[in-house]
Amino acid sequence: MTPEHRHSGDPILFTPGPLTTSHTVKEAMLRDVGSRDAAFIATVARIRERLLMLAGVSQAGGYEAVLMQGSGTFGIESVITSAVPRDGKLLVLANGAYGERIVRIANVAGIECTVVRSPEDEPITPSLADAALAADTSITDVAVVHCETTTGLLNPIEQIGKVVRSQGRLYIVDAMSSFGGIPIDVGAIGIDFLVSSANKCIEGVPGFSFVIAKREALLACEGTARSLSLDLHAQWRGLETDGQFRFTPPTHAILAFDQALSELDAEGGVPGRGARYAAKHRALLDGMRAMRFRAYLTPERQSYIITSFHYPAHPNFSFPAFYDQLARMGFVIYLGKLSEAECFRIGTIGRIFESDIQQLLAAIRGVLDEMGVPDGS
Repeated sequence: MTPEHRHSGDPILFTPGPLTTSHTVKEAMLRDVGSRDAAFIATVARIRERLLMLAGVSQAGGYEAVLMQGSGTFGIESVITSAVPRDGKLLVLANGAYGERIVRIANVAGIECTVVRSPEDEPITPSLADAALAADTSITDVAVVHCETTTGLLNPIEQIGKVVRSQGRLYIVDAMSSFGGIPIDVGAIGIDFLVSSANKCIEGVPGFSFVIAKREALLACEGTARSLSLDLHAQWRGLETDGQFRFTPPTHAILAFDQALSELDAEGGVPGRGARYAAKHRALLDGMRAMRFRAYLTPERQSYIITSFHYPAHPNFSFPAFYDQLARMGFVIYLGKLSEAECFRIGTIGRIFESDIQQLLAAIRGVLDEMGVPDGS
């Protein structure tokens, strides 16, 4: 393990979030602040401005950043239940569990919804979106997941965005696991609402999500929300009026996030962080292939965020035993979420390094030996 991990004694999280965080991010939480303190209000304003910069947009250019208490799903639900008009219709482009979660949000909220599905190992094609929009002029909003964390697959949000713009619909992108680790130019792509979370590639801690919104689209949300606490327009209006959250903010998580943003800048911004993640991903794939594990996705469809691997076919392999033994050794991986294949997932985001990947690979080899399972499948 790296000296930082050895010092902390915490396990290393090879998951899509919550993630392993730096000591300095943790230390940023070791003070109490009031939600009405001027310094805290200034921190929130600074974070909103920095988020817009990461997205390649600005307030002067017609965009806003809105912080929303709760997990990433809270942010997604705030957008879906606020942005889709009361008489509107949502098109969800789904190829994994997180696209299906958007469908569930719409269904629970009573929002009319059409779903276009692709297999879990195939990206959504722009032609699918184009055909669905051309066939149904009542669709007002389109939602897609950028990095489908079910597998680690990347959907082509730029090309889909061109289709959505050409058809004159609003474009919602779930960039939960990609924003901060993969460059996304919100303005160039034509995204109306992008949603991500504090505890993903920016390497903060859980507690809030955030929305990058085109101001024109955000203003149109007034009076549309199906929820009091998740009313995106009201949340933005509160932040704009006095800099404060409408309800109790996650103060410690916000202080940690401000520090995490500074550490992202120090690493070279999104390109620098993405390069570290990509190097860890290459090391992981090389090591797993050497043990004859099979990745679920083909290389051209695979992101460097998280990778799904097929279970070994050997009868001695048990994923619960495999997971538990690795966890006891200080390495936390992630269970699979696929509907048609038995897989587990290993994340390569968070405050981990190539040396941690090598430690994990050695641990995997040791656990397989203990189980009497020849390398991989």
